[in-house]
Amino acid sequence: MIYPLAETLRLSLFREVDNSAVFVGLANFADLFFDSRWSDQFWNALWNNIYFFIVNMLVQNPIGIALAALLSIPRLRGRSFYRTAIFLPTLLSFVIVGFGWKLILSPLWGVAPTLLDFVGLKFLFAPWLGKEAYALTTVALVSVWQFIGLPMILIYAALLSIPEELMEAAECDGVTGAAQFWKIKLPLILPTIGIISILTFVGNFNAFDLIYTMQGALAGPNFSTDLLGTLLYRTFFGHQLQLGDPHMGATVATVMFLIILSGVALYLFVIQRRITRYQM
Repeated sequence: MIYPLAETLRLSLFREVDNSAVFVGLANFADLFFDSRWSDQFWNALWNNIYFFIVNMLVQNPIGIALAALLSIPRLRGRSFYRTAIFLPTLLSFVIVGFGWKLILSPLWGVAPTLLDFVGLKFLFAPWLGKEAYALTTVALVSVWQFIGLPMILIYAALLSIPEELMEAAECDGVTGAAQFWKIKLPLILPTIGIISILTFVGNFNAFDLIYTMQGALAGPNFSTDLLGTLLYRTFFGHQLQLGDPHMGATVATVMFLIILSGVALYLFVIQRRITRYQM
């Protein structure tokens, strides 16, 4: 892992001139940020990636926590079935999920229009993957569907690890139901929520497979679903009329690495310490 990372960092500091690598320092980064040949697509992909992460963070994780809380209720019947059914999509490959949802949402042969028509809501259907305004949100929600089982199962395990004596003491003090979850359980599972958050951050800023499967390397329509991962692919390897540039591709990869490193460092040295201090 160390050698490819070091080689990527080295490539980002060079440029191909007359079939030879010439050291240019940070010139590739300046081009990526400010040269219109690269910057338009880069900033578009970065903002799309931030939006993609926000959707996953605000939809996937709260629903996962709510499902875990419901599944931890001892009186709930069929908990094992629900747990397995919700977690199952996480085990599927991106190719299966991407092509499956692409078929489901197709306005020509997809089942989504038929199902909406069956319940009298066909007027709500639109070619969501083909409209710039909705495509990224649609892909993000497909990602939520696939990975919602991960926060659910982690939070579920954290809830089961809470000592029963603590819950009995809370009940003796009159803390029951929803109040018991908010006042007792939630503070105890904050470290697990923090881990889920940073895993979501890293996974979303490394996202590539689902977008490539559903929208192709050009992340259409009109780059509306373009993320840093698809931009890296096109820049490094080239696509259609765009020639590949390993040095600029390495520059994009380095920026992705620095973004992820910054997020992880923020969690480890700021958020994690505050959570530990809060628990103490």
